[in-house]
Amino acid sequence: MTRLQSRGIPTETRKIVRYSYLDRQFAGPAALRTLFEGVESVVKSGQFTLGKEVERFEAFLAARCGARFAVGVASGTDALILAMRACGIGDGDEVITAPNSFIATAGAIAQTRARPVFVDVREDYTIDPAQIVGRITPRTRAIIPVHLTGLPADMDPILDIANRHRLHVIEDASQAIDAVYRGRPSGSLGVAAAFSFHPLKNLNGWGDGGAVTTNSEEIAEQLRLWRNHGLVNRDECAFFALNSRLDSIQAALLLKLAENMDDVTEKRIRNAALYDHLLSDLQPFVTIPPRREDVRQVFHTYVLQVKFRETLIPFLSDRGVETKVHYPIPIHLQEAARHLGYRRGDFPVSERQAGAILSLPIHQYLEEDEIRYVADQIRQFYSNCALPS
Repeated sequence: MTRLQSRGIPTETRKIVRYSYLDRQFAGPAALRTLFEGVESVVKSGQFTLGKEVERFEAFLAARCGARFAVGVASGTDALILAMRACGIGDGDEVITAPNSFIATAGAIAQTRARPVFVDVREDYTIDPAQIVGRITPRTRAIIPVHLTGLPADMDPILDIANRHRLHVIEDASQAIDAVYRGRPSGSLGVAAAFSFHPLKNLNGWGDGGAVTTNSEEIAEQLRLWRNHGLVNRDECAFFALNSRLDSIQAALLLKLAENMDDVTEKRIRNAALYDHLLSDLQPFVTIPPRREDVRQVFHTYVLQVKFRETLIPFLSDRGVETKVHYPIPIHLQEAARHLGYRRGDFPVSERQAGAILSLPIHQYLEEDEIRYVADQIRQFYSNCALPS
C-alpha cells in the first residue's frame, strides 16, 4: 500500500473539514445570546429540576414523534434502561438487539440485569428481521432495534414478530430524531423509544440528556417514577428508583435548538445525497450502503465501507479531513461481553462491516465545496488503483 501513502497537498488548496460542528453551531455572540435567553429564564425561576421547560420540551418531543407522551431523563442510556424498567424487564430476562451499535445499547440491557442476545445486521447496518425468530427463547421479553446512522430499522416485520411472540419493542432511536419509517416517525413505532441529546446528536444539548416516548399512559407514569427516586410526591416513595431527570437548563437549550430542526434534518439529507452522487463510481473501493425509499434517514452519521481504511484515514487527515469509525469493535467481541459466550464469526456481516466502515463529516454546517473537497481527496487516494471503466 505504499503507493497510496500521502504525498502532501499544497497549502493554498488544503481545507480543514472537521467532523464536529460545535465550533460553528455556537460561533458568534448572536447565537449564544439566543440560547442564553432560555437559560436566563430557568435561572430566574429557580426551577432547575423538572421545571416548566422540561414539560414544554416533553410536549414538543411527543408531538414531533407522533407519540402521546415523552418523559425527559438524564441521558440516552438512561432512556433505554428506564424504558425497559417501565416494561418490567429485569433479572434473568433476555433482550434481542444488534451487535454493531454503540456499547450503550447492550450496556443498558445488562444494567437491568437482563441478558443481551445479538442478531446480525443487514447491509444497511440495521438488525436483520429474518434472523430474529431463531434467537427467541422462553426468556425473551423484548427486541431493541437500533436506528443506526439515523436509518430506521425495518420495523413492520419486527413488530409482527413481537406481536406473535408477545414481546415488547423498544426503539433505540438515539441517532434518529426526525427519522420516518413508512410515514410514521421514529419514536412512535414501538411500545417505547429512547432518544439521546448528546452534544453531537442532530438535536443536541450542552451535556448529556435523553427522553423516552411512548403511547402508553401506564409506561409514561412508570417512567416518571423511575426517573425521580420512585417518588409519588415529595414525601411518598412507591419503590426505590433512580435520579435520572432531564435538567431544566438542558431542556431550555433543546427547545431553542429545536426551532431549527427542519433545517438540520434537510441539510443532512442533502449533504448525504451529494456524497452519494460524488462517490457512487468508486466501487469496489467505496461501498455506499443501500438506500431505502420507504424511510427518511436523517444521517446522524454518514457511514461508508472502504478498502484500505487504515491508510485512508491518515491520508485524509493529512489533507485536513477528520473522520471517525462508528464502531470498530462489535459489541459481542468486547471484553465486557466475554461472559455472554459469543465468538468471532458468530455475526459475520457486523464483523465484516466493522473492518471497513468509515464515517465522513455530515453535519448541517458543511458547505458544498467542503463535501466536494472530501470526495476529491478520497478519489485522489484511490487514483493509483484500477477503477472500473
